[in-house]
Formats: sequence, structure tokens, C-alpha cells
Amino acid sequence: MSDRLLVATRKGLFVLKAEGKGNWSLGEPHFVGEPVSMVLPDPRDGSLYAALNLGHFGVKLHRRRAGMAGWEACAVPVYPPQPADEARTGEGASGTADTGADHASAATPSPPAPAWTLQQIWSLETGGPDEPGVLWAGTIPGGLFRSDDHGDTWVLNRALWDRPGRREWFGGGYDAPGIHSVMVDPRDSRHVTVGVSCGGVWQTADGGATWHPTAEGMEADYMPPERRGEANVQDPHRVVQCAANPEALWAQHHCSIFRSTDGAAHWQRIEAQPSSFGFAVAVHPREPDTAWFVPAVKDECRIPVDGRLVVTRTRDGGRTFERFSNGLPAAPAYDLVYRHGLAVDDSGTQLAMGSTTGSLWTSGDGGESWQLVSAHLPPVYCVRFE
Repeated sequence: MSDRLLVATRKGLFVLKAEGKGNWSLGEPHFVGEPVSMVLPDPRDGSLYAALNLGHFGVKLHRRRAGMAGWEACAVPVYPPQPADEARTGEGASGTADTGADHASAATPSPPAPAWTLQQIWSLETGGPDEPGVLWAGTIPGGLFRSDDHGDTWVLNRALWDRPGRREWFGGGYDAPGIHSVMVDPRDSRHVTVGVSCGGVWQTADGGATWHPTAEGMEADYMPPERRGEANVQDPHRVVQCAANPEALWAQHHCSIFRSTDGAAHWQRIEAQPSSFGFAVAVHPREPDTAWFVPAVKDECRIPVDGRLVVTRTRDGGRTFERFSNGLPAAPAYDLVYRHGLAVDDSGTQLAMGSTTGSLWTSGDGGESWQLVSAHLPPVYCVRFE
């Protein structure tokens, strides 16, 4: 089981150490008072990366090498100049735009295209074990970047960015689309899957030279009936892949839970109680039929159903779900868990969960019971075991 937990929050990065029997010690924060949008431990060389979103001062990326106490600045992804013709063209779904209720309305005119400017590093992942130094960064407004030198330089993947279909991507919770999930196939580092809000699921089998959409079976209920199955308008909130069986993927979509057993070629819709809406999903590293979710009320009412915070788990591929609340706050509770706010470690039994109200819990029994680590952290953006 993991003995270190990384917690990225609105006001710093916290590193926790396990002290046995479900107890965790909270160390001094890094980047005190600064929003840390993403954190990544690199098991290949022991490095640790932290992405910061400093608003007016821009996006920053820092690296701490193994054995070093201090952090060093890395380069950040940089978009190329935006062509004048695209700046004048809206990037809503075929002339649609964000209505304020998260998704497109066919009656609303398209806004100007989002600027080709880095707004946030929304996902950060390592390349495969055979790719030392390779990192992938998913960003808002929807660009995928690769570094071959531990973050010293970054290159925009133009094969995905330049696809004509990208102009149909649009913002969900943010004004611009974003890549929040990047999964490198453990069998083949050239095989990469990304999840886009709102732009569906995409895969490459050649290291990013070519891409194809893999969202067949997903359904966007917020679109007109004739468009609800289109790949480019899907809003997966988070996509995860089973390490031991990469053919098995789970997606917490804006409209439901979806599961694939054929490497994302096809997806099956799954309904769950008390809700199939949420943001976070975690999959067991060795049991592809086991996954965890944190349900909420849909759309603009983003609170736990009936004010009761629960974690749901399926162990049979979504046919049935168990509901757990032991150790979680009693109703009324209004904690929301962001996309990267739920994690499971390599053992498959230890989980961590952080909320928008600054609460952090851990579980040592597969989510059946939870222990409160702190109720007074800043809002939690990301939790990861190291």
C-alpha cells in the first residue's frame, strides 16, 4: 500500500505520510497560498511535478527532482500564434455556444473562438516506462502537449489540434474545451487515449502522429436528438483505464456512467443510484469490473443527492452498485468532488478523496468506510498516491 499522498489545493500542495492504521500526518505545504491545479509523481525517476494556475501571472510548472529539497521552474506549454481566420470563427458545436447551463443551445449564436493561450494544465501524465523523460499535458483550451525532456520543453500535438473536428469542441464547466484525462497504454506507450470536455474520447496508436475518435455509444442528452451520439459533442468528465486490463475503461460522463470493454471502441451506458451524474471515477488497478464514483445532482445543482455524501462502488461491471457513507459527514453535506479528487492506489484497497469544501478522507477497505484526515484544507483539486 502507498505511504505517501499528494493533495493539490487552491492554496498549496500538501504531502501526507501514512502512519499506520489509517492515520496520515499532514506536512508543511508547498506553494503556500497558490492554486495548484495538478500534481504528478514520476515513478520512473522519482521526480515530482506541480502545475500552478496563478491567474493574472499565468500558468507555471515546477519540478522537484528525486533527493532534492527544493523546486525548480520548468517550461510550460505554449500555443502557437492563432490564425486570424480562426479567431473570427466560433468554436461551439456547429454554431452553438455555452448557455450558462454548461452545454450548447442550438438557438444561441456562437461566441468568438477561445484564444490560443494556455489557461490551465488540467492533466499531467508520464509516458511509458520505455520513454524516460516523456510527459503528456492536457490543457485548457483543448491542446495536448508532449515533453521529451522532463518538462524542459513542450510541443503541441498538431495532429490532434489541427483536426477540423476540433473546431466543434466547446466548453463545459469552463468557457473553453479542455483535456482532463490522458491514459498511456501499459502494453504500448505509443497507444494513448485522451478525454476531452466537451470533445469526446480520442486515441492514437502511433504516439500522436494520427488520431481517431472513440466515443461510439456515448450519448449527449443535452444535444438535439439527431446529434446526441456524435463523438465531438460528448462531455466525459473523467476517463480512467484499468492498469492490468487496458481494454477496460470507465467514464464519468455529464449524462451518465459509461463503460468500455474493448479499448474504448464502444461504450455502454450504465445507470446508477442515487445518481449517474458526477465528476470523479476511479478503477481498480487489477479488477476491471470494479470502479468507484461520487454521485451528485445533475447540471447546475452540483451537490450530493439529498445532501448525503456517498461513494458508490460496482464490482460486477456496473450491473449493481453498493453505496457507502460510513465515516462521511451526515446530511446535510454539500461536498463536491472534482474530476481528479478521487484516487485509488496500486493495492486497489486504499482510496483518497478530497472535496470542494476542503475535506480530505482516506479509506483502507475499498471505500466501505472512510476516515477524515482534515476538514480544514483549501478546496481540493487533485489527490494522487505516490
